[in-house]
Amino acid sequence: MKTILMTGAAGDVGAILRKEFQGRYRLRLSDIAALDDCASNEEFVPADLSDLEATRKAVAGVDGIIHLGGFSVEGDWDRILNANIIGTRNLFEAARIEGVKRIVFASSNHAMGFYRRDETVDHTDYPRPDSRYGVSKVFGEAMGSLYSDKYGAEVMNIRIGNVAEEPADVRRLAIWISPRDLAQLVSIGLEYHDIRFEVVYGMSENKRAWWDNSNARRLGYDPQDRSEDYAAKVLSEHSADTGDSLADALQGGTFVSTESGGDPTKPHLA
Repeated sequence: MKTILMTGAAGDVGAILRKEFQGRYRLRLSDIAALDDCASNEEFVPADLSDLEATRKAVAGVDGIIHLGGFSVEGDWDRILNANIIGTRNLFEAARIEGVKRIVFASSNHAMGFYRRDETVDHTDYPRPDSRYGVSKVFGEAMGSLYSDKYGAEVMNIRIGNVAEEPADVRRLAIWISPRDLAQLVSIGLEYHDIRFEVVYGMSENKRAWWDNSNARRLGYDPQDRSEDYAAKVLSEHSADTGDSLADALQGGTFVSTESGGDPTKPHLA
């Protein structure tokens, strides 16, 4: 059984993947927040990713990395810089020093948020981040490209939409990904035999999608869940018109017009 480091393990996506990966991997969990509920296949190693030496200790001896760590909504520059940019640089550098090749980077749809909703984008389109948070994800993808080309890292970048048991609103009908579909995609990133540098979109089988995810399917991704199964319920409970015409026109939603938060399901922390 492979030993996999999961940074940001105390967050929402970390909790989802921990559940999905029970019995599949030995998980080394890392976060600045303590975790006291480790299962038999888990160990906790505290690390502030802005500290390279602490990050090296977390990385040492693992077979692969799922990098979820960072600030997960829009915030002020200093917060994004320390958590998402310096932390991501340290993660890639620690992996290089410790000889860990395989890295799954949790990028975001917000790296592409200023594309219009009537456009379809794929893994080859130029990034158009919608926020400082989105910029930090573009930076993480660029670091993966550098470390792949220069040092032989094997990097899967997943531009995650919204991970939940079901889509919560009209926008999420386009970008939703179920826990088991995300787990499948992450496992491909950890195990596929021939990855050097790949960009894929983290979404389930979504009829209303704005993304062409053929690159993920090329790697064997076969999503099991469909957002359309929830469409009637969502459309009966939510309007596509949120009152913010810019957010409603662009793929990034409220991130394109907010200075803090950006995700209505999370507190505005900046």
